[in-house]
Amino acid sequence: MPKHILIVDESKTVRNLVAFIMKKEGFRVTTAEDGLDGLEKLYAEDQVDLIVSDVNMPRMDGFTFIKNVREQEAYRDIPIIVLSTEGQEKDIQTGLTLGANLYMVKPAQPEKMVRNVKMLLG
Repeated sequence: MPKHILIVDESKTVRNLVAFIMKKEGFRVTTAEDGLDGLEKLYAEDQVDLIVSDVNMPRMDGFTFIKNVREQEAYRDIPIIVLSTEGQEKDIQTGLTLGANLYMVKPAQPEKMVRNVKMLLG
């Protein structure tokens, strides 16, 4: 069974691009348009092995989404990569403090993203 990745980003272009890259590598992919949609999809799926999330999103931003995921025992150990245009030190620190495993600034190189996903999935 291929590993399952949840991609949470308000930009349809980014969602589709990251999904394309991950599917090409053999991963199963589910996409969500904001943190609220991301939580709904996370709860609805049988298993999510890794999450890629943006920060700036409507309804629920990425930081709140990560906080919600980390507060629940069942999802506490899922690796989370933040993929955001927000690259200031305070944003990176906030993301990592809330529980993200890795913080990548857009635009991220596809090869680097794939390498990081594979590293986090072990």
